[in-house]
Amino acid sequence: MKPVENHSIFWTNVATLGPIGYLPAAPGTWGSFAAVVAAPWLFIPFSFFSKMLILTGIFFLGAWACTAAEKKFGRKDPGQAVVDEVLGQWVTFLFLAAAKLPYLVLGFFLFRLFDILKPWPIRSSERWLPGGYSVMLDDLLAGIYALAALMLLDKLILQVYFQGL
Repeated sequence: MKPVENHSIFWTNVATLGPIGYLPAAPGTWGSFAAVVAAPWLFIPFSFFSKMLILTGIFFLGAWACTAAEKKFGRKDPGQAVVDEVLGQWVTFLFLAAAKLPYLVLGFFLFRLFDILKPWPIRSSERWLPGGYSVMLDDLLAGIYALAALMLLDKLILQVYFQGL
């Protein structure tokens, strides 16, 4: 195998999170689920500054990986590329200090909702940047929407009616 091919295979595997992007139905949902499962160990325990560094790294490395995946699969934003789901899902958890199950579940559903519906300007953001950057950007924005919704629900409902969570 040529070095360029190995390089492309590596970055495509990053984009697909290995086998997760190849799961048969709703690979984006599986990618989000994998991000939720990993978050209590690989994201939530860290300081805000560390979380921002992690997210920045995922954005740029994910963009590189998604560009490689677009070339391999021959289309823009291929469904198998799910590293963008990790970015969006972890943005949703940015302000969590602890991995409490109700918040993880609610954050998962909120992110999936915004990622699927793509309210303004998420859908149009898919055309703002070239290659894998646009793949990552729309999930970053969906994650910001989900983060805002999670924090709003936390303040208005969860802390008021479910103080023990």
